[in-house]
Amino acid sequence: MDRRWLPLNALRAFEAAGQHLSFTAAANSLTVAQSAVSRHVIVLENFLGVALFERRPQQLVLTEAGRHILPVVSKSFDRIDQAIGEVIKEKGRPKRVLKVALPTSFAHRLAIPILRDFRDENPGITLEIVSKPTTAADTDGDIDIAIVYSEPRVADAIHDLLWMVRATPLCSPKLLENVDRSDPAKFIAANDLLHIKIDGRSRHYFWEMFARSIGRPDLPVDRGLVFDTEQMGVQYAMLGDGVALSDPLLFADEIKAGRLIQPFDLWLDEGYGYYLTTHPEDLSNEAVALFRSWLIARFSNAAPAAPHEAEPPPSNVEVLKTRAAAK
Repeated sequence: MDRRWLPLNALRAFEAAGQHLSFTAAANSLTVAQSAVSRHVIVLENFLGVALFERRPQQLVLTEAGRHILPVVSKSFDRIDQAIGEVIKEKGRPKRVLKVALPTSFAHRLAIPILRDFRDENPGITLEIVSKPTTAADTDGDIDIAIVYSEPRVADAIHDLLWMVRATPLCSPKLLENVDRSDPAKFIAANDLLHIKIDGRSRHYFWEMFARSIGRPDLPVDRGLVFDTEQMGVQYAMLGDGVALSDPLLFADEIKAGRLIQPFDLWLDEGYGYYLTTHPEDLSNEAVALFRSWLIARFSNAAPAAPHEAEPPPSNVEVLKTRAAAK
């Protein structure tokens, strides 16, 4: 499409009407007449050849085409507004700001230790980090790029797999004093289980999967504490009062220091992974493309092999630097 023919005023009117689902409210927000907003939307619909709204009594409802276009239009105007504001504020020499959404545990356990490396390599880009619940982070609104903890899915956004999660029981060494580790099921049945809340799943989903994976679906796993972040669950486990089911890659420093231990060589492939999420149109943004390629390079190899007690894994920073050096 030739950009010279883009109806910018009509797009602005459509975005306001789509946000408010009312021509009157949209007109008030734009300080124009209601008839002007309605006329602009009709111009845009004629230009596209499809209806963007269903006109119902006292209500506007977005059509499928309208729902598809609205977030893109809104984000485009947000970017224009942000860019113009930065040019004005920085007097013609704006800084490149990249807003990144990260799951809480990922941010604290892996991202924070390595973000300094990105800043050292790319001093012209300012990072704004937003921590969100593990599965809720997305690139909607003013988020430029996100990492989400998710099952594989089909969506309009681009999902680059960083690594698939492999979980194993983790606990404090205190919990293993005078314990026979030859019977994992008996050990699990005798201790509190620590659960992580996942949207759309039961509170005990992963422990139920684990019990089935070791051939003991009869194990009572409907007990213990429930946390909304993996970091909180594992921190509680380090106090010696429960067993967490987590990926050791996130807690390699604690395992290496002996504050956390993997009592059994038993693993659960959760079916979930950490995905780097961007919208295709954002790849033309140099800062987005640069951060995406940099982060993929840091996680380009598979997660390290299962750690053993006798050979503690390297720290998070060491793991990622080793991967980058191998490139």
